[in-house]
Amino acid sequence: MIINLEVEDRNGETQTVELPTEVNLNLMEALKASGYNILATCGGMALCATCHVQVLKGLDQLPAAQNEELDMLDTLPDAGFDSRLACQLKVNESLDGIKVKIRGDEH
Repeated sequence: MIINLEVEDRNGETQTVELPTEVNLNLMEALKASGYNILATCGGMALCATCHVQVLKGLDQLPAAQNEELDMLDTLPDAGFDSRLACQLKVNESLDGIKVKIRGDEH
């Protein structure tokens, strides 16, 4: 299955990204593979927040954040109710149609 999501980069440019659900990636890995500059310093362990995204559309269709993700988001001065760590979102049909804005540090 192919899902589509909108991604707004740090410059405010929005693109639609098509992702296959059978590749078993998380959103952070998929965004990096799509050419987005995401540090992913901790390798997807919810320890660095360099993959912080703001969910602009579709927040209600995502699975709830787990404690490790919530703890890391609590350390970010710019995190809001619609913040998620892309490394904690599996690429599956729950991401179809969402829109995210990349917020994490790029250096």
